[in-house]
Amino acid sequence: MTDSEILELFHTEHGKERAFTLLMNRYQEKIYWHVRRMVNNHDDADDVLQNTFVKAWKGLENFRADAQLFTWLYRIATNEALNHLSSAKRKATVTFEGTKSEDDDSYAPSNYVKSDPYFNGDEIQQKLQLAINTLPEKQKQVFLLRYYDEMPYEQMSEILGTSVGALKASYHFAAQKIESFLLNRD
Repeated sequence: MTDSEILELFHTEHGKERAFTLLMNRYQEKIYWHVRRMVNNHDDADDVLQNTFVKAWKGLENFRADAQLFTWLYRIATNEALNHLSSAKRKATVTFEGTKSEDDDSYAPSNYVKSDPYFNGDEIQQKLQLAINTLPEKQKQVFLLRYYDEMPYEQMSEILGTSVGALKASYHFAAQKIESFLLNRD
């Protein structure tokens, strides 16, 4: 079924659940990997994915189709991942006795890559992920969407609400930073 057929089914009296199941089957894996690359942890990615589809379920009734369904879901997923990262960062900086201090790097993204049992990348993949984690958040988003998802800049523009020119510049700078990181790394 096409996205428009799924939407039509969703708006029928008895088709909501079936349509939503079709929607999830179509986009769940792509969105999971998009989120996973942002949060670096399988369990966190699953949580963000679940929140994404809960929000999509609640918002699908009012979806106006002025954007592609895929783009709309990616935007929800991106926002949910950013909210998750922001929340995790706030929690990680709390300095109660027995919890993380600001100098403690046990919650650093690089540790997720090294310790995640679901990440089985070789050394080069790990270095690339570490390099990506050094990028500012906006550049990281642009790089992930372009490099891994091969998403056109026009579609990224809809998801991130940024001009195509700015996205191209962000990707260029991100690629330069990653290259520099990899060349200067042991």
